[in-house]
Amino acid sequence: MGHDAGTSIRPSAAQRRVLAPLALAQFICSFAGSNMNVMINDISEDLDTTVQGVQIAITIFLLVMAALMIPGGKLTDRYGRKRCFLAGLVVYGIGALLSAAAPGLGVLILGNSILEGVGTALLIPPVYILTTLLFTDMASRARAFGAIMALGGIGAAAGPLIGGLITSWLSWRAAFVFQALVIALIVVLSRHIEDPLPPDPTRPFDTVGAVLSAAGLVLVVMGILAADNNVWLMTGLLALGALTLLWFFRHVRAREAAGKEPLLSTSLFRDRTSNLGLVTQNVQWLLLMGSSFTVAAYLQVVRGYDAVETGVIFTAATLGLLATSLAAERLAKRRPQRTLITAGFVVAVAGIVVLIAMVNSFPSAWAFAPGLLLLGLGLGLMLTPSVNVVQSSFPEERQGEISGLSRSVSNLGSSLGTAVAGTILVAELTTSAYAAAMITLAVLGLVGLTAAMLLPKTPATGDH
Repeated sequence: MGHDAGTSIRPSAAQRRVLAPLALAQFICSFAGSNMNVMINDISEDLDTTVQGVQIAITIFLLVMAALMIPGGKLTDRYGRKRCFLAGLVVYGIGALLSAAAPGLGVLILGNSILEGVGTALLIPPVYILTTLLFTDMASRARAFGAIMALGGIGAAAGPLIGGLITSWLSWRAAFVFQALVIALIVVLSRHIEDPLPPDPTRPFDTVGAVLSAAGLVLVVMGILAADNNVWLMTGLLALGALTLLWFFRHVRAREAAGKEPLLSTSLFRDRTSNLGLVTQNVQWLLLMGSSFTVAAYLQVVRGYDAVETGVIFTAATLGLLATSLAAERLAKRRPQRTLITAGFVVAVAGIVVLIAMVNSFPSAWAFAPGLLLLGLGLGLMLTPSVNVVQSSFPEERQGEISGLSRSVSNLGSSLGTAVAGTILVAELTTSAYAAAMITLAVLGLVGLTAAMLLPKTPATGDH
């Protein structure tokens, strides 16, 4: 590595001031993705809708993020990273307040799924780009990404507990007010951020590409959501989605051939290491969101637990995630990234197997703790190395593109996890449906494990 411990590894006070709002932003966006899982019963009763209605709201939120993350990453080059970050925070804050006041499912979907989703797509790419630009040496960058991923993981894993406590003490609406307050705090903290690169208003923006990529992703996830209602509708939507994505890639190739800048250059997919890293990221978030939705919905709807009881059981996953994400930097020095990602998948899949095995044999809620703990430990082990593998595969001038792609792939994993596992579970809401959803997740976990094992053997620290 060749850095002496005293100089570049400890982040300066200025770097810490910048890192706080960036890490908090990742926390609140991950929190928003999972905290509604424990409010399924409360929201569906209050807004007079079904579990499926709430599942659709959660999935649309994750989907809007995934669909707009790549365009969001590109807009940062044109309008500046700090400006996009602040604009995203404002849009998100308005969405949170609108959700808190929602009279019905429609307004909740507008506030939570659409405005918060759009806000997230604007504010998350700058988090990763600014971190890469402001933390220049590999050690401090690994530490910064470790802090951001740890807070993201805590947000996703502690979302159910924090959301559950707020829901039972006050109401589910207060959880959205909490989000708006955190957003206000981030806006205050981010006045220290200075954008290291000037915005370039002349940068072209590929609007057609943005529309096609978003439409294709939306159709695919809607197809999965339609699986329990109508097989023909599902097949039609999936086919349309695949055709739209094919059209998007044809459009990108045509723009590149004409010497214009596309939304996403095809050269991003020529790096084998990065491609495998992206597969592992997608599957990690699929496992995290899919299992947390499945377990949370099962506990509330089938077992009849309230929001707090469900949240408390999820603390096991939060503790696991915290333990391994906080050790990410130390582990990265001792072990190759491939080893960490592979071990993470083995532990996470083992956790899912335990969650399936324990559900029938023990009536107590604590039966879920060992499986959730293993799942959290496994995910915490591999979230940071996967991001590092991908971001470090590209030079600085491509960070905007790769950040957008990397976050988009992760969020697509989140929405696919909620859609796939949720659709299997919501179809009948029984113990056997729970087992079927979890078995599906375990099989997908094996796909991630295979990708991890195909990663090249790299030294413990991949200096670029």
